[in-house]
Amino acid sequence: MAKQKKHPQGSIAQNKKAMHDYFVESRFEAGLALAGWEVKSLRAGKAQLVDSYVLLKDDEAWLMGCHITPLKTASTHVIADPTRTRKLLLNRRELEKLFGAVQQKGHTCVALSLYWKQHLVKCEIALAKGKKDFDKRHTEKERDADREVQRAMRSKGKDE
Repeated sequence: MAKQKKHPQGSIAQNKKAMHDYFVESRFEAGLALAGWEVKSLRAGKAQLVDSYVLLKDDEAWLMGCHITPLKTASTHVIADPTRTRKLLLNRRELEKLFGAVQQKGHTCVALSLYWKQHLVKCEIALAKGKKDFDKRHTEKERDADREVQRAMRSKGKDE
C-alpha cells in the first residue's frame, strides 16, 4: 500500500490589520469553495488576507478581497483570477446570526485567517466592531506596558 501524504498543518495566511482596526466580538469557522489551482497555491502558502472582508448577500456569505496568487505551473486553459469572490460555507444558523449582527450600526464581518483543518481549507471570520483612533492608541499603550513588564521580569530572573 502506498503511504498517504501528510497534509500541511497550521496557518496559511493571517489578517493582522483586522486585529488592529477592529474589536473582535465573536469568531466563526467557515469552509471555502475553491478551485483546484487555488488549493495548490494555498499549499504553497501564496495567499494574502489584507483588506479582505465578508459580504453577506442573498442568504449567502462571500469572501471578498482575498488574494490567492496562481502558481506559474497552473493550467493555461483556465484563466486564474487571483481576487475572485469565493463562497463561504456556513450553517444556516450561523448565517442568520451574522445577518442580524451586521444590521447593527458599526458592526462588520472580516476574515481573520486561512488555515488547514485536516485536508480542508478553513477561513476564520469574525463579527467585529470598528475601532476609533483613540482606541487604537490605547491598545498600543497596553501592549507596550505589557512588553515592558515582560522585559523587566526577564532581566530580574537573569540577575539572580
